Formats: sequence, C-alpha cells, structure tokens
Amino acid sequence: MKKSFLYLFNSKATFFVVFLISALLLYVSLFGVKIGDYDIKGSADMRFGIDIRGGVEATYSPKDLGRAPTAQELDSIKTILEARMDAANITDREIQVDSTNGSVIVRFPWQSKEKDFDPEKAVTELGETALLTFRDPTGNVVLQGSDIKRSYAQLGTDGSYVVVLQFTDAATEKFSKATEEFYGQRISIYMDNTLISAPTVQSKITTNYANITNIGGLKEATSLSNKINSGALPFSMVVNNCNIISPTLGSSALSVMVRAGIVAFILVCLFMLFYYRLPGLVACVALMLQVSGQLLALSVPQFTLTLPGIAGIILSIGMGVDANVIVSERIKEELASGKTIRSSIDSGFHRAFSSVFDGNITVIIVSLMLIIFGSGSLLSFGYTLLCGVIMNFVAGVTASRLMIRSLGEYRPLQKPVYFGAGRLAK
Repeated sequence: MKKSFLYLFNSKATFFVVFLISALLLYVSLFGVKIGDYDIKGSADMRFGIDIRGGVEATYSPKDLGRAPTAQELDSIKTILEARMDAANITDREIQVDSTNGSVIVRFPWQSKEKDFDPEKAVTELGETALLTFRDPTGNVVLQGSDIKRSYAQLGTDGSYVVVLQFTDAATEKFSKATEEFYGQRISIYMDNTLISAPTVQSKITTNYANITNIGGLKEATSLSNKINSGALPFSMVVNNCNIISPTLGSSALSVMVRAGIVAFILVCLFMLFYYRLPGLVACVALMLQVSGQLLALSVPQFTLTLPGIAGIILSIGMGVDANVIVSERIKEELASGKTIRSSIDSGFHRAFSSVFDGNITVIIVSLMLIIFGSGSLLSFGYTLLCGVIMNFVAGVTASRLMIRSLGEYRPLQKPVYFGAGRLAK
C-alpha cells in the first residue's frame, strides 16, 4: 500500500492527481460542501468585515449597579469583549470606552449567515452580559465570574465530556474551603438569578482546576463552558442601543474587488503560460491550489475578512507567483547549461529553494508577530498573509515539483522548448 502510494506521487499520473485535488479544493472553497452534520462553508458564506458588508453598533451599560462604574471596570469589560471576539475570529471590530456615560460602545460585522440584519439578535453572538456567581446551598456567593481564568470542554478519562474550570490564585483558596465545607452538597452556578448548572461537590478541591461532570454530550459541555467564560464581567450589563452600520467602502466594493482579482489571476496565468510554457501551466495549477487553501482558511473557521486581509491574500499570491518564476528561470538556466530535463528540474528546484525559503520565512516571522501582538485589522492582515505563505510552500514548492517532474516523464514533452528554453519551432 505504501509502495503504491509513493508510486502514485512519483509517476506520470502525479500531475493529474494534483490537478484533480486542486480542482476539488477550488470547488469546495467556492461553493462549500455538507458532509453529514458538518457543513464546510465556501467563499459565498465567508464572514466579511464592516468595511465590506457593514455590521452592528451596540452600547453596553451597567445594569442596576447603583453607582458609576470605575475606569478600571470599564477597561476590564473591554478586555473581556475583545477576548470573546478573538475567540469567535471577529477581527474587524471597534471597542471604545465612554467614561463620561459609564458605557462601552462596540462595533462588529454581521455573521455570514445573517439575512434579516437584526442588530438586537446579532448582539447575542457576543455572549451573556449577566454576572456569573457560584453559590453555596444557603445562597451565599462563593465565587464570581472574575475568579474564573477560563473554562473549556474536553473529553474526560471515562469517555464522557466534562467542563474544566481554571481559577485565579486568589479564588483557589476560597473554592477549596467551600468544597471542604459543602462536601456532598451542590454549589450552584447562576447568571444573575438564572440557574445554569448545579454540580455536586464530590471531593475537596485544592488545585486551581475543577471538573464539572455528568453534563451530556459535547454540545452541552461547550454551551456551559461558553456561558461561564462570558460571565467574567465585573457586573451585569445591558444593551441600551443597537444600530446598523453601513459598509464603509460601499455595498459594491466586494463585487469590484472580486472581478479585479479574477481578471488579475487570468492575466497572470496567461503570462506564465506564454513565457514559461509547461512550468507556467504548473504554476497556474499551483496558484489555484494556493488560492483554494487561503479561501478555506477563512471560510471554515469564519475568520473575518477585511480590506487589510484582502491585501494579505494579494501579497501572498504575488509571492507565490514569484516563487514559480524563480524556479522556472532556474530550470531554464540548467537546460541552457546542457543538462537533461529531469536533471534540470531537480537542480532548478534545489537551487531555487533557498531563495524561496528565505523570502517566505521572513514573511512568516512578521505574520506571527502581527497575529501575536496585533488585533483587529492587523490580525486579519497577519492571518491571511501567514495562511498564504504556508500554502505557498505547499503549492508553489511541493506540489509544483511533483507536477513538473510528472510532466517531464512524458517523452513528447522532453524538449527544452516546452520548458521556456529557446523558441518554439515553426
């Protein structure tokens, strides 16, 4: 089996296998596909930023606080909302603290599936705005949402799903005392006055981790975990005002950019075909594979695509074309020196790899820095650029080499002229 698999990718059929895989990925990236309960979204269901599609503006204010919120509390709310949006891959957003009115103003784009454009419904994506509390059997508050660092669902040792709670250092001691005192009893979890879970204490917990068991499936565990994570606000919040934001670039900007991208892609492919012939054909398939991978990297996780993100895609495609040009020129040089087709292909890729690697690895480092330290539009640009460069290694280096070696096995194509060396005979 292993031998036949390796033969498939080192034979004349390799070009057609890679081409079919690229065509399949292109179809999925454009139109999406549904496999059972799992829906792979295509480019039509991609989430676009405020600048392209518009979005929602919402004002969050304290609920029944009885005093003006402090600047530190408002900054804490801003940080929590940013973390929620990062977790949902909402990179195009604006969060402003209005200290004068004691509120937080949030602007974010529509979801891809949004059709009725109801701002009040869209705000629910940001999670619960109620105060999370852990209460003992007598109703006293043991912990609050701010005592929870994070919560996540995972598969337990017995094969069932659990919700893991990670406490702050200060909360660990308080929760340890509570679990010792109320062993065998319930410590209930509330969002404001709404009960969301009532687990029974099964042992004294002395570490900063605790598990909630007997939940159900993954869906139930994830839902509870998300509610706990969203309840880390310092006090309950209420949405006072919701408005619809129009696209800052105009409603026709996306269609214009798509048409420009298609025309540019066709012109690049025509140039590569005319000037480099067979390596140019391989470059066109590699670019198709690269673009498909980038689109899927955006549509599947519903990562918000903004104008800077589109710039990252264009830049990475340009680097992909550059990689193919370098390889094609190297192959031409090797052929001009008198080497055979196979030797020229192997030597051309070998000599070109260092140049392609150096250029791409520096861009990867910059992209990672933008993702780690950036947010919003910078994060969108860094993400699309990183995905594009990774796909450049996959498509422009690995897949291209497999395809061009495959074509080089056909005797009628083993002529230097088909690799851009010299002129076509009349």
